[in-house]
Amino acid sequence: QRRTDSLSTLPSKSTSHRLGVDIGGTFTDAILIDESTGTVHISKVPSTPEDPSRGFLSAATRILAETGVAPEKLSYVVHATTVATNSIIEGKLAPTGFVTTDGFRDMLEIQRQIRASLYDVHFRKPPPLVPRHHCFGIPERLDARGNVVTTLDEAAVRNVARELKQSGVESIAVCLLHSYLNRAHEQRVKEILREAFPENAVSISSEVAADFREYFRASTTVLNAGIRPIVGRYLERIESRLREQGVCASLLLMQSSGGVYSFAAGADKPVY
Repeated sequence: QRRTDSLSTLPSKSTSHRLGVDIGGTFTDAILIDESTGTVHISKVPSTPEDPSRGFLSAATRILAETGVAPEKLSYVVHATTVATNSIIEGKLAPTGFVTTDGFRDMLEIQRQIRASLYDVHFRKPPPLVPRHHCFGIPERLDARGNVVTTLDEAAVRNVARELKQSGVESIAVCLLHSYLNRAHEQRVKEILREAFPENAVSISSEVAADFREYFRASTTVLNAGIRPIVGRYLERIESRLREQGVCASLLLMQSSGGVYSFAAGADKPVY
């Protein structure tokens, strides 16, 4: 579904070229393909690490100028970028809060038993993705089959929302126990948090990574939440500038799996 829902907008018959832009550490590369003849043009400009969108626009503008192709002639634009990966590696995540089932607040601190060197007495786990004072547990519980054991305490969720708002977090990750089997509690938590935060600020594990094993599901959701504002603003800058230049093509983003999805889907689930 990730690959097909973004392709629902088919290119117009009046368009004739496909544009691909890939941002690297040193150069940003562009490739333009004529759909009718198969002719390929390539171009290269220096990357702009302080704002990768500038390098993207520079590469796109240059290759269109070199080939004389009008922006409205593009059928679609595909973009490959490491902005999300770089944000994670460099630790430049947006201030993020974490909400989980009561009793599992330290999930991100405990992590897993996996060690890079089993007998290294000096081994230290990586720092948690979210500081403990931004982690909260809420009363609710599902069993291993997804049945409700403890009803969700909505008043507690509203109290957590107020605390997170006061703490200044920009994004929130929610991972409740066994929500991959029953997402009802997570969905309700998301609705309540949206009373205090905008819709795009809340990532829930049942939508991001609906798989068992709590830490991996939680950490994936936290990463999605942490890079969501960064990637969202980045894609918004690119899209607005392309539209200003007259590009009306579908804008697609490469996934790490090799597939593509729309800019809107990429801003919602940048961890892909």
